Amino acid sequence: MSLEGFFSPQSVAVVGASRDKGKVGYEIVVNLVRDGYAGKIFPVNPKADQIEGLRCYPNLASIGQVPDLVVVVVPAKLVAGVLQECGQVGVKSVVVITAGFKEVGPEGARMEQELVQTARLHGIRMIGPNCLGVMVPGHSLNASFGGKLPRPGNIGYLSQSGALLAAILDMANAQQIGFSALFSIGNKADVDELDMLKALGENDATKVIAGYLENITNGVAFVREAERISQTKPILLMKSGGTAAGAKAASSHTGGLAGEEAVYDSAFIRAGIVRCDSITTQFDYAQAFAYQPLPAGPNVAVITNAGGPGIMAADAVERQGLTFAQLDKRTEASLARTLPPAANIHNPVDVLGDALADRYEFALQTVLGDPNVHSAIVLLTPQAMTQAAETAQAIARAASGRHGKPILACFLGADSVAQGVKILRENRVPTYDSPEAAVRTIHAMVDYVRWRSRPRRVVRLFPVNRHRVERIVDRHIRRKIREVGEMEAKEILEAYGFVTPEGELAATADQAVSIADQLGYPVVLKIWSPDIIHKSDVGGVKVGLASPEQVRDAFDLMMYRIPKKVPADTEILGVLVQQMVRKGREVILGMSRDPQFGPLMMFGMGGIFVEVLKDVAFYLAPLTGDEAREMLMSTRTYQMLKGVRGQEGVDIDAIAEALQRLSQLVTEFPQIQEMDINPLVVGPPGTTPIAVDARMSVEAVKK
Repeated sequence: MSLEGFFSPQSVAVVGASRDKGKVGYEIVVNLVRDGYAGKIFPVNPKADQIEGLRCYPNLASIGQVPDLVVVVVPAKLVAGVLQECGQVGVKSVVVITAGFKEVGPEGARMEQELVQTARLHGIRMIGPNCLGVMVPGHSLNASFGGKLPRPGNIGYLSQSGALLAAILDMANAQQIGFSALFSIGNKADVDELDMLKALGENDATKVIAGYLENITNGVAFVREAERISQTKPILLMKSGGTAAGAKAASSHTGGLAGEEAVYDSAFIRAGIVRCDSITTQFDYAQAFAYQPLPAGPNVAVITNAGGPGIMAADAVERQGLTFAQLDKRTEASLARTLPPAANIHNPVDVLGDALADRYEFALQTVLGDPNVHSAIVLLTPQAMTQAAETAQAIARAASGRHGKPILACFLGADSVAQGVKILRENRVPTYDSPEAAVRTIHAMVDYVRWRSRPRRVVRLFPVNRHRVERIVDRHIRRKIREVGEMEAKEILEAYGFVTPEGELAATADQAVSIADQLGYPVVLKIWSPDIIHKSDVGGVKVGLASPEQVRDAFDLMMYRIPKKVPADTEILGVLVQQMVRKGREVILGMSRDPQFGPLMMFGMGGIFVEVLKDVAFYLAPLTGDEAREMLMSTRTYQMLKGVRGQEGVDIDAIAEALQRLSQLVTEFPQIQEMDINPLVVGPPGTTPIAVDARMSVEAVKK
């Protein structure tokens, strides 16, 4: 059902309107009137004749027409009755401001579910409960108990927190930032972040989508929709509440490392969402995306009237991985002909402390005409002769020109530059408190452009033996055995094209020696127990055993020592005797399945220190070849894998293919909840990686 009734209603009823100043029902009516809403306003209060000069109605039925939008501010226990009345008179769009629902406990949750059922029965779309309201500046609609309606603009905002949205409103008004619409979605009982994202994506007045979320209800659908919208509209989101790892005990290294932050970071990268770590950063980004063209590349030019800020900007450009633009010789010659001899004609262009507005304007226009420049940052410090206001007007003229390049301004100071900052904001030139903030914003824009121009995602599918995997997985689920043993985990990997070392299980020392003789020395012994996850922690791995005596001694020592280190009910079945694989680099491949976003892939340095060093990268499955290589390149391990200080590198493409094969496995088998290949031993180009050890857990999937 459409959410259009929230964007442009021709009439609004406020059920629970009040005559008492300070009450929410009063403030909403006042906001509608004060901010110039041109549609009809119907206060509903059976005990009042009029509020703010508006006739009051005892109930919705007495209005005589169906309001396009109803705002509900009655006590929580009365909301269900109001919603029922909305359905009876034919209302289709409702905002429930009232709190006291699932956020307060089980009874509140029951009441909220009743609202949802009533809304669905009558085909009503409901925002809330427990929200601030809705605002559409272009229609002068302020159906909220927030502050003054901001100026019209092209930023659409959705917030799960009403209090935070109220603060954002205040900041936006102070900075003269305009919005197409602002929605407080509260408890998300009906209309949730996915619905609102779709609506803002389809809204012609919205060029940029920004928001604050504490959780996402349907991660897979949200990522899919965000990825579609991000092709044409930037999405800038703050996401809070992700610093603590989930409470679920993880049985894999990947599960232990894949906290909520890693999941959301990976989801946002896949969807092209620009993640913001603060309100200030979000405002920094939003005004640039909303008011300026996107940069064609990473080359940044800086114009300044002081050396220090120019150096600060140059340092920030390098730290952010951008490029300090090399000005064309013709550009430098043009600057040299007009600027004073002491001016610096190279990037950063220093127009000197005595620069007036005309010198700034000439330098900026000249630099913008340089084909090597993709974006420009103008820095100004207040000298005695500085013309902050006039310079701001000059920058605004340049920004309105035909260069098609983003211009960001940083006027350092306070009272001396305040008028200039005001002029820049009025003319929609983004302004920043520091050179670093401006450069960080350019970096966000460049990253977004790179994402938008990436190749089309093509996921490679390998020929595999799915039946072999189905047999093992189904058997474990049927027997309610969550942990898949190493031998069977490797059999699953082999079905998907992985190579594993040969090995067999031994229950006695004699069997271990016999198997080692058959495999050939040296060999590895690993404790065999469904209850021991991290074998090395209990001394359950012995490598490089080169003789029958060493195998026998290692077996006996394990059987003697390990039972003393584990709980009494631990089942120890014997050891796995396995070939020693060739030397190579050890990496880890893994997956942890998130309940909202699905399988999260992990790559990093392998071995026993993976959870200590935490040099890992995450990405949502399924993976493309490019995404697999991006995972590799985003780790410190990558430099060692390429080869350093005379050491030969390993087969990078083989690791990327292994990641894609694992991605295919966990995508095709949702029963697999967690898994590690640790280590995957990789050798020089042309050699085959070996999956030395593997663990996996499976669960039945609800159909």
